[in-house]
Amino acid sequence: MRIHTLDLCFQNQPGIIAAYLIECDGAFALIETGPASTLPILLQQIKAQGFDPKGIHHVFVTHIHLDHAGAAGWWAQQGATLYAHPNAVKHLINPAKLMDSAARVYGDKLDSLWGRMLPAPSEKVVVLNDGDTVKIGGATITALDTPGHARHHHAFAIDDVCFTGDVAGVKLQGCDYISVTSAPPQFDPVAYGESLARLHAMNFNKLYLTHFGEVTNVSQYLAQYAQRVAQVHECVQALWNQGLRDNALRGAYTKIEHDIAAKAAVSEADWLRYEGANSTQMCADGIALLLEK
Repeated sequence: MRIHTLDLCFQNQPGIIAAYLIECDGAFALIETGPASTLPILLQQIKAQGFDPKGIHHVFVTHIHLDHAGAAGWWAQQGATLYAHPNAVKHLINPAKLMDSAARVYGDKLDSLWGRMLPAPSEKVVVLNDGDTVKIGGATITALDTPGHARHHHAFAIDDVCFTGDVAGVKLQGCDYISVTSAPPQFDPVAYGESLARLHAMNFNKLYLTHFGEVTNVSQYLAQYAQRVAQVHECVQALWNQGLRDNALRGAYTKIEHDIAAKAAVSEADWLRYEGANSTQMCADGIALLLEK
């Protein structure tokens, strides 16, 4: 089996969003599609690896957020089979509600940032429950129900490697800072901790993060990230208890995270790349929404 990391160069920035092409015994699978706005780059990347996109018949969706699955419907319309969490399937078949929500958040920037998610034909969408497997050539891909970032989230395991979607956070290559993915509307620190403990217990040799790339010190990384999830929850809780709301809360949380990144020697250029991958203001909103509930 060979794993090809495909850099989607989101907003002309390398190393922010990845898709992964799995090659095994002449069969191919794609894990993550990225947004619809980067579909041309994804196709170019597949061709640059020496493969024909028409040969990809299996696409695995970690969750339906636009940076991960925005191009999924296009692949299904070309004849590929999509595999997704039971709670994600309806949004792949009819993404209207998802796109309406995104339009309220991003306004006239929606198309330039994310593009438009196309509906997937229902017969091309397969539900995977926790522990279900799919054979791709000689490789077995196993779905792992991993809520915390989203309730409809799967990580995907192949042997001793795991493709983590957003459940293992954001760590850009060459940086030590880890950004916690807590965007609305389903951040849940308890479920997050349980998902991370599950991945830790599975003793993976390598993680593949959508944001971004390989992690080889798996045990140390997952332990550190679990601490970060608890830290940001406690941080926003404290700001909330001080009476901070909306822009005041977003600004305070962003400053705290920026300071943590700076202490980890993250440059201003890399900080902006982190923000492109995982907006701290939006993450503050996700934790605040939990506190409101």
